[in-house]
Amino acid sequence: MSLQNLAFAGAMSKGHLSSIEQGLAAITIETIERIACALGVPSLCMITFPADDELNRIAELARKLPKGERRKLRKELEARTTRAPPT
Repeated sequence: MSLQNLAFAGAMSKGHLSSIEQGLAAITIETIERIACALGVPSLCMITFPADDELNRIAELARKLPKGERRKLRKELEARTTRAPPT
């Protein structure tokens, strides 16, 4: 995605994004949220290192599944985590 396309998708100016990229402007939480939304990723992925965290790796794999498969996975995980622990 080009800087211009990202700026358009995030409702920001290309100049502002360029300034952030060059370290000339501080980035705000709002800007992080807009960039993440434009890229179709959660905001947290913009400020963490997903490859270094097991939960983030699992979430990234789940995001790649088709919508119906994500529902199945969620239901399975809910069932596994809400069961009473074995005695």
